[in-house]
Amino acid sequence: MPSDLIAGIVAGLLVAATPLILAALGELVVEKSGVLNLGVEGMMVIGAYAGFAAKVGTGSYGLAFTTAILAGAAMGLLFGVLTQQLLSNQVASGLALTLFGLGLSALFGAKSTGLTAGAFPRLDALGLPGRFASGTDVIMLATLALVFAVAYFLERTRAGLVLRAVGENHDAAHAIGYPVVAVRMAALAFGGGMAGLGGAYLSLVQTPFWVERMTAGRGWIALALVVFAAWQPFRVLAGALLFGGITILQLHSQGFGLKIDAQILSMLPYLATIAVLIVMSRQGRVGSSSRRLRAPQSLGKVFTGTA
Repeated sequence: MPSDLIAGIVAGLLVAATPLILAALGELVVEKSGVLNLGVEGMMVIGAYAGFAAKVGTGSYGLAFTTAILAGAAMGLLFGVLTQQLLSNQVASGLALTLFGLGLSALFGAKSTGLTAGAFPRLDALGLPGRFASGTDVIMLATLALVFAVAYFLERTRAGLVLRAVGENHDAAHAIGYPVVAVRMAALAFGGGMAGLGGAYLSLVQTPFWVERMTAGRGWIALALVVFAAWQPFRVLAGALLFGGITILQLHSQGFGLKIDAQILSMLPYLATIAVLIVMSRQGRVGSSSRRLRAPQSLGKVFTGTA
């Protein structure tokens, strides 16, 4: 196989995996704090529209990505107010957040359908040679660096230890003086910002135009990735590359001589997502399951602050 073709496939694989990595890393931090946010899809699509609208309106990629991060963080904080302040059900609130994000983006994005944000600069524009450089970008490289940063934060920093303590036993963390709600609100803002950035990567880099519901279920895949990765950042990277590989397989299957129906290949990521979500739903009924999956012990539980 020609080296240029291999480089192009690898670059395409990373492009397909990047939004999944961003959204899943954010949700991983959220779940490590003990909160289950099923609104990732809604935060991603809001970030996709907010970033696209900012780019079309200002012409600045920096402002576009910043707007997407802030929009996603605002959605995360909204979820935090509902679940941590008003003690609403986390599952119901997350589903409502997804529906709200899809509806709001469709409403405001109706006039943006068909517009384009222009081609995002690739690494070859910076003078780097090769087919790989022509298919990769700085956001992708920053995403790979974020995997290491999140892993270091969770394992090597005091703030990461506090966040994990809150996720494992929020009552004990509260008893020794840790601000449980504040920690979880910060985690939700980070998770929302990452989901918003992942959505903006879709609308500004991967497919630089706006289409209603363009996230196409990637938020749900990101949720499944967190469980698939057993709440470990580097496994999130591996899982995202696996899901991205399935996407690339759809594009290159004919070139490889694979006679597989395209519809079957399109279904594979979502079938895997359903399987992982079934496992996640069972962990609440099987006592040893959460321990095997390394799920935070307070995941999804309500904290009242009265213990």
